[in-house]
Amino acid sequence: MPEQEPAAGMRVALVLGTSAGGVGRHVHSVAAGLTARGAQVVVLGPPETEELFGFTATGARFAPVEISDRPRPARDARTVVRLRRLLRGGPGGAEVVHAHGLRAGGLVVAALAGIVPAPLRLSPGRPPLVVTLHNAVIAGGVTAVAYGALERLVARGAAAVLGVSPDLEDRMRALGARRVGRALVPAPPPAKSPGPADRDRLRAELGAGDRPLILTVGRLARQKGLPSLLDAAAGWAALTPPPLVAIVGEGPLEDDLRSRIETEGLPVRLLGRRSDVPELLAASDVVVVPSVWEGQPLVVQEALRAGRPLVATRVGGIPDLVGDAALLVPPGDAGALRDAVARVVGDAVLAVRLGAAAAQRATGLPGEDAAVRQLGGLYRDLVIR
Repeated sequence: MPEQEPAAGMRVALVLGTSAGGVGRHVHSVAAGLTARGAQVVVLGPPETEELFGFTATGARFAPVEISDRPRPARDARTVVRLRRLLRGGPGGAEVVHAHGLRAGGLVVAALAGIVPAPLRLSPGRPPLVVTLHNAVIAGGVTAVAYGALERLVARGAAAVLGVSPDLEDRMRALGARRVGRALVPAPPPAKSPGPADRDRLRAELGAGDRPLILTVGRLARQKGLPSLLDAAAGWAALTPPPLVAIVGEGPLEDDLRSRIETEGLPVRLLGRRSDVPELLAASDVVVVPSVWEGQPLVVQEALRAGRPLVATRVGGIPDLVGDAALLVPPGDAGALRDAVARVVGDAVLAVRLGAAAAQRATGLPGEDAAVRQLGGLYRDLVIR
């Protein structure tokens, strides 16, 4: 007889907060994989996440729940009440709840008030909670204190915590989490493989010509280390020929970045949101990830699959993800970033070696099927326990 899917027939609630990128895409992938394996899935999140990612297209149900990216006491109190109603245990309710992100996890712990923090016990009728931590806390001051309290709440209130990087796992173990593991957050496969015509077309569109094209993809936010990238770009302007830097993404730093690019005359173009990232990767000569922190960034996985030379910061989950298939530099060190990229664009042998190492590394990356199977097994184990 064929082996039964661990999640078949299970009722699973996936909870996420505000997302415009990787977390939303991951939840969409998980919802699709679980429903395809016979699970009954409901996704709970802000209405705009359904508009952006289309969870119902996977066969899952969607229920709107306001979970913002910052603490808002009055709104959060209403959210806890709504989550408590939606996540009721017993017949017809969720058998397991999986929250994505620290804020979502903390609010779900508060909603499942039957969880006794220490020792961890689930009261009758309350579904076990899994929390995936997709980001580190890099804020300071009062915000850091608030998020520190959320971390402790999640560590003590979740049946299992998954981290996208070793430092997040270590943090949860230090805070007393009962069960900690590595999250698998694979990048979805590209719809098609770009060809030489795509590369030529995009390079012409960007006006790259014979200049090296340096590509960065990510939200225009503090975490992504973009000021260091602009510092390095000022140095690359002295190379012959001077590289062109293309930044894909939107975010709160857009106006500041644009102002600096124009004031300093930097060889940098802001491309905004793009749907052709695989083609842009194929057109690039170097992919740069200058982030202050990352877990398992989708763009790094996509760059590996595309066989592109990669320069990235040595933070979070990046070293484990890339192995020897990238040049790694300290975060915030614009000089090291400038020099590493200059090495790649000035040394064809090094560029070819890094590209080949990236393609080889990509063959070992887990896919979406592996991620869903991991979660299905975890859910089943927690429900049985």
